[in-house]
Amino acid sequence: MAEKMALAKAINESLRRALDADPKVVVMGEDVGKLGGVFRVTDGLQKDFGESRVIDTPLAESGIVGTAIGLALRGYRPVVEIQFDGFVFPAYDQIVTQLAKMHARALGKVKMPVVVRIPYGGGIGAVEHHSESPEALFAHVAGLKIVSPSNASDAYWMMQQAVQSDDPVIFFEPKRRYWDKGEVDTEAIPGPLHKARVVREGTDLTLAAYGPMVKLCQEVADAAAEEGRSLEVLDLRSVSPIDFDAVQASVEKTRRLVVVHEAPVFFGSGAEIAARTTERCFYHLEAPVLRVGGYHAPYPPARLEESYLPDLDRVLDAVDRSLAY
Repeated sequence: MAEKMALAKAINESLRRALDADPKVVVMGEDVGKLGGVFRVTDGLQKDFGESRVIDTPLAESGIVGTAIGLALRGYRPVVEIQFDGFVFPAYDQIVTQLAKMHARALGKVKMPVVVRIPYGGGIGAVEHHSESPEALFAHVAGLKIVSPSNASDAYWMMQQAVQSDDPVIFFEPKRRYWDKGEVDTEAIPGPLHKARVVREGTDLTLAAYGPMVKLCQEVADAAAEEGRSLEVLDLRSVSPIDFDAVQASVEKTRRLVVVHEAPVFFGSGAEIAARTTERCFYHLEAPVLRVGGYHAPYPPARLEESYLPDLDRVLDAVDRSLAY
């Protein structure tokens, strides 16, 4: 039976199911236990599963991930929380030089079933180091899977699949969407973790996005429809690997592509998508692939973040420019 729940609640229910199904699953992080996390994503889990399964850690991100690596070597499936996106960098060394490399270093004999949960992105009026979008930094590292759900159903099922993965998964949670509600069927059969999905059919142009920007792209498509334009919205869902076959299929139909993400455009994931799409769809494109994202500047104070983040007008402007070719 489908149930309507917020994205944060969907992750909570998914973690609860994973903890209940496998005694080797453990949840770790700063304030994930008694407090239930700063966004209450892990609320109630320590009460129900105990302090040895849902563990409040010291404020030491490198230690959190390093401990998770050790637990994974002993057969556990740790799910660790980095409290905010900007706090992940003390753990960056552990993630990219140990977690990502262990499987290859051991010639495939060692598995690394670790999930690193990272609330990311802006839109909540937070202070410095609390609104970063560092997904491209991790996508550049071989050995890591990078995913980001845009809705409650995907949040539930993608977390299930991440926990079951024998490879490390960086699970970016769009914090501005934590309270968005959607239908979740906990008995459904989910599609592949890294498969993109068309969430709105269109014929004139493709909008490709993931995580927090999918909802914005749907709003852009609604606005464009009032002007007689038919925009297709593609939820990429995964940043590494990227479902380029789905991108290609959509672009071959619409012949135009605009990629939208919160992270800076400069060296962002949209650059790789634009390059690959140009290589694969050169003779189908009727306009260059355009990108809309953050600026190549430190994330601004809360009063300026709405000027920094992509919004309806900025994406519509890119749509206009693409259709003008």
